[in-house]
Amino acid sequence: MAERKGRKAGYHHGDLRRALLDAALEQVREEGAAALSLREVARRAGVTHAAPYRHFASKEALVAAVAEEGFHTLRETLVAALDPAAGPRENLGRIGVAYVRFAVAHPSHFRVMYGAGQGDAAPFPEMVEAGRGAFDVLVHTVEAGVRAGELRDDPVPSLSLAAWSIVHGLASLLVEGKLPPEAGRPEDLARVVTGMLMRGLVSRGEGEPASDEGQAIERGTTRGRASRSKR
Repeated sequence: MAERKGRKAGYHHGDLRRALLDAALEQVREEGAAALSLREVARRAGVTHAAPYRHFASKEALVAAVAEEGFHTLRETLVAALDPAAGPRENLGRIGVAYVRFAVAHPSHFRVMYGAGQGDAAPFPEMVEAGRGAFDVLVHTVEAGVRAGELRDDPVPSLSLAAWSIVHGLASLLVEGKLPPEAGRPEDLARVVTGMLMRGLVSRGEGEPASDEGQAIERGTTRGRASRSKR
């Protein structure tokens, strides 16, 4: 589902819930997730201030609905990126690029899914389940990679968190405009970052030396442990 831009002002088409979600995305795009309010969403949708309460009991419920929609779309994007003929390692790279592509195409959803407007998720189990469904695409791909010996034999939750954190970091920088234009196209940057990620997660044969970068990191880690032990 493409993020809506240039929505016509006012509520004319009989789907109040959709009109409110579109208005919420519009406000987030223009003012940020923290500014989201039911009153302003109602104004943008062209309805009374009381109308949003027919579908959303609170601002938090509206935020959760936008986030839930985003997570469903993200999962669809990740699943569509998987290639049944490819190995788990290649598919891990493919969904990494797809994650960045989603964030750039749906910045308002992305900001709400992970932004300042998010509060206690417990009252919104549908949103939690949608988020878990999206993350599970990554977890299952990592699990397949470990089973196939294509990824290092570390705990799957740790590998999944590492992969998600790196790709999410790039996506956030792009969505918030923190990278200069000369950094390159988002998809090209995603391929570079996921390529480096794959080299970090790849399974090494017994006794095979780490890369120069890996050895440098390990030396730094060892020195850090040694200095702490002397304190």
